[in-house]
Amino acid sequence: MTRHRVSFAAWLLCCLVTAGSAFAQAQPAPAPQSAPADAQPAADDPIGNVATLTGNATVTRSNASTPLKLKDDIFLNDVLQTSANSTLGVTFNDATTFNLTANARITVDSFVYEDGGKANAALFNVAKGTVAFVAAAVAKSGDMKISTPTATLGIRGTTGLVEVPEGTAAGGANNVAVKLYPDPDGKVGRIEINDRAGSRLGFLTQGASGFTIRAGAGGRFAAVPLLISPQQALRDQGFVRQVHAAQNFGRQIVTQRQIQRRQNPSARPGLQRPGGRPQQPGPQRQQGLQPRPGQPGLQPPGLPRQPGRPGFQRQLGAPGLQRPGGQIRPGLLRRPAAAAPRQKPAP
Repeated sequence: MTRHRVSFAAWLLCCLVTAGSAFAQAQPAPAPQSAPADAQPAADDPIGNVATLTGNATVTRSNASTPLKLKDDIFLNDVLQTSANSTLGVTFNDATTFNLTANARITVDSFVYEDGGKANAALFNVAKGTVAFVAAAVAKSGDMKISTPTATLGIRGTTGLVEVPEGTAAGGANNVAVKLYPDPDGKVGRIEINDRAGSRLGFLTQGASGFTIRAGAGGRFAAVPLLISPQQALRDQGFVRQVHAAQNFGRQIVTQRQIQRRQNPSARPGLQRPGGRPQQPGPQRQQGLQPRPGQPGLQPPGLPRQPGRPGFQRQLGAPGLQRPGGQIRPGLLRRPAAAAPRQKPAP
C-alpha cells in the first residue's frame, strides 16, 4: 500500500512539473517598453507666444501672412516681421525672448526644448533689422544659434543685440553688428561668432562689447572689434530694457497659455461638462420631481405633493378602505337623522 502511495505521489509530481513547463511556455513574452516620447513638439504645437506688441506686426505661415495680436501662438518655421514704427516681443517656451524693432524680420528655423533635457537646441535667422534677445534654458542646457546673412552666432546664455542692415546678403558689402550686454541679473554670457562655413571669427565675453562682421579679400569675412559710442550705448540700453521687460511678460503668457491648452482651450469655463456636453443655463429639473398635468392620482402643478398623507390617493382593494363584498366601511357614510317621537293626541 505504501509503495502504491509513493508511486502515485511521484506520478502526480511529474504531472505538475510537466504542466508547469507547458504553462511557462504558453505565457506570452512581456511586451517591450516603448521609448520615451520625443521632446520635439509636434508641427502643430505652439513653441512660443507674442509677449509685447506696439504698432503692426505679421506672421507668415504656410505662405499666408496674418496680423499678430498679443498672446498669439508662435509655431516652428514662422516668419515674424514688424512694420515701420512698430516693435514685437516674442517669448518661447524656455523663456528665450526676442524683441524686434521697426522693419525687422526673423525666422524660427528650429526649436527643441524639454525641461531638464540635454538635447535642447534652437536656430533663429535674423534676416534684417535690429533685434535684441535674451537667451534662457535652451542656451544654458543645449545649443542655441542665431544666423545672419554673413555669420552664425553661438549663444551661451546671455543678452545681445544683432543689427542687419537692409539688403544685406551673404556676399554683400553691408556690415552686420553683434553686441553683448549683461543679463537681467548682471551676469555676462558668451557669444561665439563663426562665418557661414563654420570657421571661428571671434567671441565676445565682456559686457557692452561688439564686433562688426566685414567682408574681406577672397570672399572671406572678419570680425572687427566695434567701438560703441555713448549715443549707441544709450540706444542699445533702451532695446535691452525692452527685451528684458518682454521676457517678464512673456513668461506669464506662455505659462497661462500652456495651462489653457491642457484644460481644453476650446471650452469656456463653466459652460461645458466633462465629456464636452454643453450645460444649459438655468436650474436643472430632476426626473420624477415635476408631475405631468392631468396625471391620475397626482396634484396639479404648483401644489406641493405630500406623500403618505391619508386620503391623498386611494387604490381599489387597499386595506382598510373597502371591506370584502363591496361593503362600505361603517362610519364612512352618514346615518339618517333620527325620526321625531310621535306625540299622543290630546284627550
